Order: sequence, then structure tokens, then C-alpha cells
Amino acid sequence: MHGRDNSCLGSESREQMRLAIFIPKKNLVSETFIRAHVDQLPFETVPYYGSNLVIVTGQGRPIGRIGAWLCAVANLFGVGYDHAGRVVRLLVPRWSDYFVERNLATHLKDAGIDRVLAEYGTTGTFLFRACEKAGVPLFVHFHGYDASVRSVLKAHRGAYQEMFKKAAGIIAVSVSMKNALVHLGADPGRVLVSPCGVDPRVFCGGTPEYSPPHFIAVGRLVEKKAPHLTIRAFGEVSREIDDATLTIVGDGPLMRSCRQLIRAMRLQHSIRLVGSRSSIEVRKFMRNSRAFVQHSVVANNGDSEGTPVSVVEAQMTGLPVVATQHAGIADVVVSGETGYLVTEGDFASMGTYMLELARNPKLAATMGRAARLRAEKNFTLEKHLTSLAATIRMDAPVT
Repeated sequence: MHGRDNSCLGSESREQMRLAIFIPKKNLVSETFIRAHVDQLPFETVPYYGSNLVIVTGQGRPIGRIGAWLCAVANLFGVGYDHAGRVVRLLVPRWSDYFVERNLATHLKDAGIDRVLAEYGTTGTFLFRACEKAGVPLFVHFHGYDASVRSVLKAHRGAYQEMFKKAAGIIAVSVSMKNALVHLGADPGRVLVSPCGVDPRVFCGGTPEYSPPHFIAVGRLVEKKAPHLTIRAFGEVSREIDDATLTIVGDGPLMRSCRQLIRAMRLQHSIRLVGSRSSIEVRKFMRNSRAFVQHSVVANNGDSEGTPVSVVEAQMTGLPVVATQHAGIADVVVSGETGYLVTEGDFASMGTYMLELARNPKLAATMGRAARLRAEKNFTLEKHLTSLAATIRMDAPVT
């Protein structure tokens, strides 16, 4: 069991309900939203990591008798526990599925688990039958790629449709994601839309009217973030505003191509690629910026955003956001009121709006204040945790 800070839920004390949270990889618990679920939902949360036959507790112990047997086999042959699990699935796939269901169902009952939360739709596909056998309600939280990447949808379409029928509730992070899940077969009345909010006490203090024309972008340098289009949009600003700068926080496979583009556009003096930075550093960047920018697009494989947390963080900080009409971004940013939204790929219009904010700090301040007020009303971590907790308790409708 984890120590936790329940401050985001006010004075509500931890409840006796035992909630198992299944997470694909242990390093994913560092993700803000998953950490919040483990630490701040008002239940006795019990995290598990891995998938199928390879599931371990927070202490790294395999679960159930089959897990212990696999661990013994792995030790005997000097291979990793996860490797042993993959070999078993390869040799006897049907039997391994049966073992997974039986092993999980037995463990859930023996551990006194009252509810199960699956992080990512793909995690729910190996849990729903076991939960049904154990008589434990399952809630499946989709986040992004699991509801959009075409190869994932093709591989899991049948399992998703069966899971939608069995699960007690489905959680989507945006209206567009809910629509996608309904199209895949989910009952719209059982899909909760709950963006992963942020703490307004942590993300605050933006003063765009007093900040120089500095723009900030935060996110992995991957195709769906389209950092090259953000760079090209900023090129429109740099030609007109000598002291304009763009700081791009994040790392990823497109780092090299971004550097090449910056050199080709001769923007080395005004664009900084600073790599991954801590949350504290990101907050400092935001507080000293005029606006936040992000040109998200649908990747070639279908991968789309859920609701980008960095966009919510920027709006909560009090920054106007210039971004695309993509997935959950349109739920957060009201174009013309808290920022501007452009069509995917239209970097020229994005540059025009960035230039407008660079030239008009009062407009940036007005939009920033509106952004903060709207984020406080709709996108707090407390609101997300409260709605998710009510759904998991099954004492409130999911919609």
C-alpha cells in the first residue's frame, strides 16, 4: 500500500474499498495521471504492473501460484520472469489465456479486491474475463493511442467489443475519444468523459502581459506532436519580432530532424531545444512565457492525443494556447477566448496567431485570465478524481 496525499480531495478520508490498479509498465507510474490515481484516489489502492502472465505486485513479486511457478521456471533456466511468460504464451497461447484468467480471478478474490481499474484499454482486454469470474467490477481508462492507433484497434477490436459489454465503466479523456469508443461498440451511457486535470495550486502564476514574446512548447518529439510544424509557425513570428523566442521542452525520435530544420531556417538564435526537463522547470518556463504552442496532428498510423496534459497545465497557469483542432485540445481551448485553434497542418495560421499575441501582450493577458478561470472550473485534478471515484464506487452514473 502506498502513502498518499489526499489534499486534492479535501477532507475526504481514505475508504475501506480495495482498488487494484493495473499498469502496463512500472515506469508509467511516473506519468502524472497514473501517479494521481495510485496516490490520491480515496481508496486503498493496490498497484500491479505488467500484462497477461507477467504481472507483479508493487514489490516486484509475481501474483498467484502460476506466477510463482513461472518465477521458478525463470530462475531454473536463468531467464527473466517476463521472458518465461512470453515463451509460455508462444508455446501454448490458448492454455496461457486460460491460466491468466484463472490466476487473476483467484488472486483478486484472495487479495480481497473490490474494484479493478485498468490503465489503458489494452490492459483491460486481459482483465475483463478474470474480473467477471471473480465477481469484481472492472473500469477501463483509455488515454490516447489505445483508442486511435489503427494497428492496436485492429488487433484488439474483438476483445474491445466484448470488454465493453463486461466492464462496469469506461473512462475517456475527451469527447472525441468517447465518440471513437462508441463507434467501436461502447455503450455511450457507460462512458465517462473525464480529462486528467491538474492542481491549480501548482500550475499558476503566469503573467503573459509582463513576459517578453517567449513561446513554450512541451511534449515528446514524436509525429503526433508535429514539432516541425510548430517550428515552421514560429518562423513567421521570428521574421517580424526580433526578440521572439521559442523553447521546446521534450525529447524523442524527431530531435535530430528538428535541429536540422532549425539550422535550415537559420533560427538557432531564437529556438532552444532543451530536452526533457523536470516539472518544476516546466512550470518556470510557463510562468515566463507569453503563450503555449502545440501543433498536434493525427499520425500516419492513426495515433492521436487524448487530452494533452501540458495544454491543461498551460491554461491553468494562465497562458493563452495556440494549437490545433485535434482530439481533446478542442475541449480545453476555446478559440478566440482562451487561445486560438487552427486546422491540423495549417502552420501559417498558427504563426499568424502567435504573431498577434507577440505584438499584443494585453490580449495575451485577457486570454490568459479567461483560460485560468475556465481551467479552474473544468480541468482540476480534484474534479477528475472526484468523478472517477464516484464512478468506481458505482454510486453515480458514469455520464
